[in-house]
Amino acid sequence: MTRINHNISSLQAMHSLIANQNSLSVSLQRLSTGLKINSGKDDPAGLIASENLRGEIQSINSAIDNSTRANNVISTAEGALNEVSALLVQIRGLITTSSNTGALSDEERQANQLQVDSILGSIDRISNTTQFNGKKLLDGSLQYTLSGVKTSALSEVRLYSARPPETGGLPIVVQVTASAQVAQLKFTGAGLPGASAASIRITGTRGSEVLSFAGSTHTSAIAVAINRFRDVLGVSATTSGTTGLYFNSTEYGSNAFVTVENIGSYQFQTQKIGGPLGISTTANGVDASVMINGQMATVDGLVASVKNSSLDMEVILTSGLGTQKASTSFGVTGGGAVFQLSPTVNRQGQASLGIYSVSTGTLGNHEVGYLSSLGTGNVNSLVTADGVTAQRILDRAIMQVSAERGRLGAFQKNTIEPNVNSLQIALENVTSSESAIRDTDFASETAAMTRAQILSSATTTVLKLANASPQNILALLQ
Repeated sequence: MTRINHNISSLQAMHSLIANQNSLSVSLQRLSTGLKINSGKDDPAGLIASENLRGEIQSINSAIDNSTRANNVISTAEGALNEVSALLVQIRGLITTSSNTGALSDEERQANQLQVDSILGSIDRISNTTQFNGKKLLDGSLQYTLSGVKTSALSEVRLYSARPPETGGLPIVVQVTASAQVAQLKFTGAGLPGASAASIRITGTRGSEVLSFAGSTHTSAIAVAINRFRDVLGVSATTSGTTGLYFNSTEYGSNAFVTVENIGSYQFQTQKIGGPLGISTTANGVDASVMINGQMATVDGLVASVKNSSLDMEVILTSGLGTQKASTSFGVTGGGAVFQLSPTVNRQGQASLGIYSVSTGTLGNHEVGYLSSLGTGNVNSLVTADGVTAQRILDRAIMQVSAERGRLGAFQKNTIEPNVNSLQIALENVTSSESAIRDTDFASETAAMTRAQILSSATTTVLKLANASPQNILALLQ
């Protein structure tokens, strides 16, 4: 049929032309932006998945930045601790030098003391000024906050890592299930026979000494003589009425020992409690058995430590708690340096670390003394003291600083660096997934554009023919 009021062929050609031009427009937009999804109508489901992946990519990038920044913070603290460690080593050398009193004048010892004072000032300055972007690192502000610590039960608490809840705090229960013991040997009797002199060699954890006693020496006098060498030997002596003399190590635990050897003509015999008599006898102490929050702790004498994913701490028991089956508790109320290392903000994605102060007033401990006591006018200065206690304080301080450096290094190596590597792999995979959904495939889109161009040109020609076909009707009217 031939009509002129409605040109159906033209309408069909026009519809096809519009569709082809739209297809060409979409292809040109995708090729110009590089994105396959430019609006929600392009792919609603793909848009939702892509936006979720883009959010995850941003969080992963932020977590990588957080980890890098945390690594920089730890490196700053560790570098300062390295300097403190070097200064402590210098002090130890000065202590050893100043103890050579037979070859040093008083002026030389005073000069060494001035050098010690200067080093102590440098350590305090490093402790108070080491910072990262305004946050001080070694002044104790990044320690955990503890409450309810009973000094009669715990002489020292060092909390290195914990995850206290946001409210209520973290309770810590320290329970002694088996008591610590000193090494102990017993000499039975009230003293030496009237005509029998004795010579014995006593060896403890700190050294050895030979002591000689005349005949008829009472055990109380022997004990007094031994106790004069208490700090040299690491051995003390006590008497129990007229029943005997006890040789005790000054420290607790399996590493503490006492050895008594007879080296004279008189058979000076000792025995472990419940053991046989002998002229050369050795006894060892016993470590305490300790549970911390229900977990069996690693114990060395009175020092108990526990380490797991949620708690890393060390406590030093007092002899009052460590020698009896008892318990004590305290709370962790906050503090510590919290690092957000995962893309998801939750407790599992955070790492918490306690960084202790390295000032002269905190290095050392209550038992041996603190580093500040080595300053001029204090009890352990090089001018007034013999250096034995000073060196023990230095050994404790060096151990504390080196242990802190080791923990920070382990945190960098075993926590931060693996976390960054894992996040980088995750970033690659998530970015690849987001790209597959959202980015334009130029090969296929170029082919689609070429097809749309050809079809658009063809439909334009067809539309021209369709618009011209009604003119044929004029031939019928002639």
